[in-house]
Amino acid sequence: MLPAPPGFMLVVSYNPGYQNLLKSLKPSTRQRFLALRFDFPNPERERAIVMGETGCDAATAGQLVKLAGAFRALKEHDLDEVPSTRLLVYAAQLICGGMDRITACRVALVEALTDDEPTAAALLEVVNASFA
Repeated sequence: MLPAPPGFMLVVSYNPGYQNLLKSLKPSTRQRFLALRFDFPNPERERAIVMGETGCDAATAGQLVKLAGAFRALKEHDLDEVPSTRLLVYAAQLICGGMDRITACRVALVEALTDDEPTAAALLEVVNASFA
C-alpha cells in the first residue's frame, strides 16, 4: 500500500458510451469520482479557437464552425462521431495553406467522420452548400 500525500489528486478522463458499451465504468466505480460534463464551445468561442490556432480569418473560421454545427445536428441520425474543434483546426490549416475549401473539408472532416460512401456524399453536399 502506498499512502497518498496531502493534496494528492487523481484525474480521470472518460468518454461515456465511447465505442463499446462493454467498456463503461461500473456504477460503483463511477460513484467514487466527481464528474464534469463537457460539450463543444459556443460558436463564438469555437470560432476564436480556430482563428487563434490557425491564424485564419474570421469568415473562414465562422464558416467552418457553422458547418460543424450542421454535422453535429446529424449525431443521432447518420454519424457515430461528429467533428471536433481539432478537426476544424485541421481544415482551417489546410485552407490557410492554400488548399481549396471544399477539398480541405472533404479530407479533414468528411473522410475523418465516415467510411460509408452514401454518408460521405451527403456530408459533401452539406460542405458544398456551406461554401457555395
